[in-house]
Amino acid sequence: MVVTSNEAAHRAASDAEQVAWVDGEDQLLGALARSELRERGLIGRGTYILLFNSAGELCVHRRTLSKAIYPGYWDVAAGGMVQAVESYAESAARELEEELGVSGVELTAHDHFFFEDTDNRLWCSAFSAVWDGPLRLQPEEVLEARFIPIDEVMREITEKPYCPDSLAALQRYLARRR
Repeated sequence: MVVTSNEAAHRAASDAEQVAWVDGEDQLLGALARSELRERGLIGRGTYILLFNSAGELCVHRRTLSKAIYPGYWDVAAGGMVQAVESYAESAARELEEELGVSGVELTAHDHFFFEDTDNRLWCSAFSAVWDGPLRLQPEEVLEARFIPIDEVMREITEKPYCPDSLAALQRYLARRR
């Protein structure tokens, strides 16, 4: 696994970032370093932004190898941990701009749910947005990105490693649209 020095520095800063620590009912308990939250198996908050183009294709991207959770996996959503001082919507807007360089778009809220996996316990809020402009990838977090039809996404998730938390957000989104 090759991790650049920029990725390593970004990972260290990310691990130290103060994120929202919540209980099983999504009530704010305080702020903790992201790494401490993970190590102690506590619950945080996360956002997921499904980014579509006007043709209805979904943006998928591949995570860098330095990510603490799901390194090198494909992801169907931009997003991340909610900082201690921000709302879900503020976090979603910040994460979309940081990871994919997309700002000034309308975010539509879709779902709020609990997700639990090994080393990952989150209250999640899912959003969607439409964007036809260029993507500006954050090199410390995103290796590559592309827009593809939903049918192709559903095929790829059986062939490539995709992040299970964002897949849960996508599957819930698609189930509500049916």
